[in-house]
Amino acid sequence: MRLLFAGTPLAALPALRALLDSPRHQVLAVLTRPDAPAGRGQRVERSPVGALADERGVPVLTPRRPSEPAFLDWLRELAPDCAPVVAYGALVPRAALDIPAHGWVNLHFSLLPAWRGAAPVQAAIRHGDEITGASVFRLEEGLDTGPVYGVLTEPVRPRDTAGELLDRLAVAGAELLLATLDGIEGGVAQPRPQPQDGVSLAPKVSVGAARVDWSAPAAAVDRLVRSVTPEPGAWTEFRGQRLKLGPVTPASEDGPPAGELLVGRHEVLVGAAGRAVRLGEVQPHGRKRMAAADWARGARVGSGERFG
Repeated sequence: MRLLFAGTPLAALPALRALLDSPRHQVLAVLTRPDAPAGRGQRVERSPVGALADERGVPVLTPRRPSEPAFLDWLRELAPDCAPVVAYGALVPRAALDIPAHGWVNLHFSLLPAWRGAAPVQAAIRHGDEITGASVFRLEEGLDTGPVYGVLTEPVRPRDTAGELLDRLAVAGAELLLATLDGIEGGVAQPRPQPQDGVSLAPKVSVGAARVDWSAPAAAVDRLVRSVTPEPGAWTEFRGQRLKLGPVTPASEDGPPAGELLVGRHEVLVGAAGRAVRLGEVQPHGRKRMAAADWARGARVGSGERFG
């Protein structure tokens, strides 16, 4: 089939590569979010999907909104058979949805109808799900509500971060998306409506929501930190400045009061409800990541100090 691929972040690259390498499909163009400032220097950069398309010589479209008349005119002229989507990052209007003969087909990283929204992987880890997966569905105007072509399941490992789990789902999901498009082309893939029960929402995680609440149980603190690693990154306040946190480990022993530090020679414990957690890596403001014990020695952190 003749395809328009829509996607933006790194997680979309396995699917785009699979489609570019497929002998059955032709990626006519790529739709991605506009170039944006990134990194410490805030240099304007191409999205990962746009960069790969440039490398492969595929035309790239970056409208601010896919509802722009110029984009819709271009899409009608292109007349793709189908538009596969992986984490594009903007709502596609009805005027665009109706143009491809086989619609827009979205790879979403959850077992729909669970965790509809922008952050399904983060939500699965934060809520302690043992199983998650990916779904390929036909895009419609509702939020991830369209009928589903197929799913795959993936266990959530005990120490998974959102980044690690998303990497696995992106690779496995690329195969599912490719198989779905093959089935659509062959006339054998038929989507089924999502169940009415089991709907849950996973909105984008803000920086504020990634702040650690030390009054929560140690297991909840652990899941929160892993769920926002690497983005947007867990953090707490210490001595009036933001301290970024890498994954922590629930300790077997009871700890100090919530938020209070217990500093040892080779480890740093922080009190949470019930048990302590053991810090892994931390990143003080304006500095690189380092082991918590090295940070405590360098900053002369003493037992009894507190995270805010």
